[in-house]
Parts: sequence; C-alpha cells; structure tokens
Amino acid sequence: MLLDAMGRQVKDLRISVTDRCNFRCSYCMPQDAYRWIDRAEILSFEEINRLALLFVQLGVTKIRITGGEALLRRHLGRLIARIAALPDLEDLCLTTNGALLAEQAPALAAAGLKRINVSVDSLDPATYSRMTGRDDLARVLDGLEVAARSGLTPIKINTVVVRGVNDHNLLDLVEFSRRRGYALRLIEYMDAGNANQWRSEKLVPKREILETIAARYPLGDAGRDPDSAPAVRYRFLDGVGEVGVIASVTEPFCASCTRARLTADGKLVTCLFSEGGFDLKQLLRRGAPDREIVDAICSAWRVRNDRYSEERHAMLQSEQGYKAGNRNKIEMIRLGG
Repeated sequence: MLLDAMGRQVKDLRISVTDRCNFRCSYCMPQDAYRWIDRAEILSFEEINRLALLFVQLGVTKIRITGGEALLRRHLGRLIARIAALPDLEDLCLTTNGALLAEQAPALAAAGLKRINVSVDSLDPATYSRMTGRDDLARVLDGLEVAARSGLTPIKINTVVVRGVNDHNLLDLVEFSRRRGYALRLIEYMDAGNANQWRSEKLVPKREILETIAARYPLGDAGRDPDSAPAVRYRFLDGVGEVGVIASVTEPFCASCTRARLTADGKLVTCLFSEGGFDLKQLLRRGAPDREIVDAICSAWRVRNDRYSEERHAMLQSEQGYKAGNRNKIEMIRLGG
C-alpha cells in the first residue's frame, strides 16, 4: 500500500492526454498568451499505458482521462481500449466539454469507457457562451443524449458556480438533470491555476447553493461519494435523483484526497494546486526499467503533504485574508479537473 506523508493512499489517477482545448472557459483557460506544450513532448499512448499499468500495480483502482479537451486527442479510443484492459482497474471515466461527444461516444463505449463527466455551466445559451467562449450548447446537449444511448452511464454534469455569472441558472440545471436522469455536480469556484483572476466575491458557497435548491426541491443528506470522491451528495426527498456539491473552498477535503495527476507531458502532480510536478517522461524516454519508474513514483508520493485547500480556508478565515496570486500554480488547462 502506497501512502503519502499524511497517510493517504494513492487510489485515483487523472491522466491528461492533451493541453489543447476547443473552448476558452473563463475559469480555466488563460486569456492571455499561452504556450502550448510542444507535440513532441506529449506522452504517446504507449507511454501513458505503461505508466497507467504501474500506477494500477501500486494500488490505483480508478482512472479518469482528461485534458485540456480529451476528445481532441486523435484515436483516443485506442488508448481507452488499452487502459480498460488493465487488470484490477475498477473504473475508467472521461471528462469532456461534450462538443465532440456525439461523434465519438459510441466508439469510446465500445472501446471500454465506462462513464463520463460533462461540463455544462448553464442551459442559457448567452450565459453558456459567456463562460465557455463558444456557442456549442446545442452540440453538447446532443452529445449527452448519444452518450446515454451508448451506455456511458451514469452521466455526471459538472457545473462551476460563479456569482453574478451563472448562479441564477442553478434551478434550470437541477430540473434538467432530474428530467434526464443525470447526476449534477455543482462546484464551488476555485482558484485553480493563475489565469482566472479568482476573487472570493465570485464564490457561491455550498451553503447558499443548497439553500437555493432546497427552497424548490427539499433535500436529504446522502453522504460523500464512494471512497474519496470529492462531492457530498444530497437526495431529493421526492425520490427523483440526487445532486452533489464539491466545496473545495468552504469545506476542504484534503485529508481524504487520494488523487494523483499525470500531465500530458509526463509530470506527476500530487495536488490540483501544485506549482510543479515530478518528471516521469524523462525516465521513460531514457529507457529506465519499470522498477526505477516505480521507485520515482513512490518517492514522490511518500513525501506528499499537500493540503492547499485547508491552508486556503484557514487564510480566508484569518485577519490577513487570502491572496490567490501568491502561489504560481500549474494552469488548469494542463491538469484537467
């Protein structure tokens, strides 16, 4: 069992397959010049699969494919098929903005993908366009239907809630998810990366999110998602589904975080808010044996003591306050969600 310095076991791995994205989401994508990772530095499918196998051997049971926008990676189904075949892997999921989902969902399901998370920040076309920089809402909704017919279930809808931008759309999303049988996950606006110019004034806290929903649809506590998943779930008392809230800012869950991240260029990152990572690609490309790569992964994880959200929460409650720009974090576009 591989444990970090705080006794947290590595169980989940998020793999970014590209930093490219066809959206320009305001909470994720740098609005200024951004230096894309050179294509020669992006891990090949063979390299990704090799690392995935080693992580599974170390105890990882869940893998999520992400980006950038993962569906921009050509022939992604080939990678999905390889990872789906890994022994002892219990769950294989993909996070996407959904714009290319209608075209690719059937093939991805056939390759072995089990389920998807799709970002939908509003059902109002104008608000959606404002947040994503694109007018692709109709394509995304079509993609959700194709994914459901293809068996990629349960489908989770991820919504980042930003005050003054889309917080007035919460009930629309709740009602949509209830009708369609999707699991809605509402996410507190976080200071991931440096480009989103995060301010606490834009935060809609979990308490307020739940009060808004419960005023229309009474809720009951259903507990946290299985294992170490970040969402706390609430069931609708009328029996029609559930909603989850990911409250990284107001109710940090660092103590139960078992998630490792692999960037598209082969960096092992141990926290969403990290400033850097451990370069595994250089080991791969100089021909290091599996044992040496495993030792590097273990060394990186064993010294892991990340608890950024807890530290942020303490600073937000303190007299000096919290300044998001004081830490030069890796941009979300490189890490995925």
